[in-house]
Amino acid sequence: MIAKLTGVVGAAFADHLILDVHGVGYRVFASRRTLAKAQGAVSLLIDTLVREDAFHLYGFADAVEQGWFRRLTAVQGVGARGALALLSALPPDDLALAIAAGDDGALRRAEGVGPKIARRIVTELRDKAPMPALAGAEPARRDSGIQAEAVSALVNLGYGRAEAFAAVAKAQGDDAGTLIRAALKALAG
Repeated sequence: MIAKLTGVVGAAFADHLILDVHGVGYRVFASRRTLAKAQGAVSLLIDTLVREDAFHLYGFADAVEQGWFRRLTAVQGVGARGALALLSALPPDDLALAIAAGDDGALRRAEGVGPKIARRIVTELRDKAPMPALAGAEPARRDSGIQAEAVSALVNLGYGRAEAFAAVAKAQGDDAGTLIRAALKALAG
């Protein structure tokens, strides 16, 4: 199948572009993030989906976005369009953070993703999803129960789950109280 296309963007639309490769125009569906970057000569990684009634190309600016597309479409109930909607709504690092934090509310911001699908994505991908590299984060040596307690405390104080999770991941400390104080300082300033 087609793995990569290099050509000139002939036209761009809300959910796809026409990529001219030596006189042949390919319709390539992509996330808004990829579409925004696609101007002039581009090279896109491609996933090809063939069905009985359709042959669709999905393009990605990088392998990280393509990997997330594949993970998302492996979840029951998430099709290619839903995966692109998620990748349009959240950058891959934010998507990984939302899944790791169990923040299905962040996933519901994507067009067409309701609470049931968002919960299923979190449940199925929580252990499979790579964690984003957080600047300044120490390696995960702490007890996950302590981290969960700190995240829960921050959520109870009104912070979003993904925001709380990121702050706790960056915080240094061996007990929940220390993590909460360090995370609150990070969130405040």
